[in-house]
Amino acid sequence: MNEQLSIFDLTMPYILVDKPIRLLEMFAGIGSQAMALRDLGADFEHYRMIEFDEHAVRSYNAIHGTSFPVTDIRNVHGEDLGIVDKDTFTYLLTYSFPCQDLSAAGKRKGMKKGSGTRSGLLWEVERLLRETPKLPDILLMENVPEVIGANNIDDFHLWQDFLVSKGYTNYVKILNAKDYGVAQNRNRCFMVSLLGEYNYHFPEPIPLTKCIDDYCEDIVDESYYINTEKAQNMIKKAIEEGKIEVSKTDRGIELTSRKDNIGQGEGF
Repeated sequence: MNEQLSIFDLTMPYILVDKPIRLLEMFAGIGSQAMALRDLGADFEHYRMIEFDEHAVRSYNAIHGTSFPVTDIRNVHGEDLGIVDKDTFTYLLTYSFPCQDLSAAGKRKGMKKGSGTRSGLLWEVERLLRETPKLPDILLMENVPEVIGANNIDDFHLWQDFLVSKGYTNYVKILNAKDYGVAQNRNRCFMVSLLGEYNYHFPEPIPLTKCIDDYCEDIVDESYYINTEKAQNMIKKAIEEGKIEVSKTDRGIELTSRKDNIGQGEGF
């Protein structure tokens, strides 16, 4: 379904990324944003990667063939971003800052500036953007929906106001993974910030054609099975609720997820 035209469609142009992308990933994890660019076939380079967790950095380097060191964003300065040749490159900075203090599954300590919480590391990005003489062309934020919830909306508005003061136009929307081809009911809040007055529309949902069963291997070594009382009780409950089906095969008893079963996920 096409979105209704707005005044912005008539007065503001869409941003055109027609130059190679230099990707700067803050709080990079294992590089999910880089994976997305790779899968889209984008012309990009792993330009800067900031991640504090040594295990995540090791995984990132193994996945992407890079050799980035473990880095604390609090020790990074604006000049370290290396934003220099904007006539030749488009600079994309991503910042999926820690959600532990925002998530409904956590203690909800918040992200207030100066609070010292993990989610409060967002404001290190503010510091970097103040310090760098040249700004990234595009910013991409991804976090749990609670980032714009009642407990955090005032701080989020402060963050948006700062970005506007630096010349960015912000677009915010909560997207669900199940609306974009992934068999998981997983809501996340995204904000795209464009340097300048540009128009932007988030992608339209697509039909879901997969279920959890499509991701599962047919044969799994027994060493990977969890054989505990808690696991057995979970399986029993899932069978009683009709979420999985039991069948007999030549290999023994098999449990199969129902085709209409979509995985739930909150996560950090």
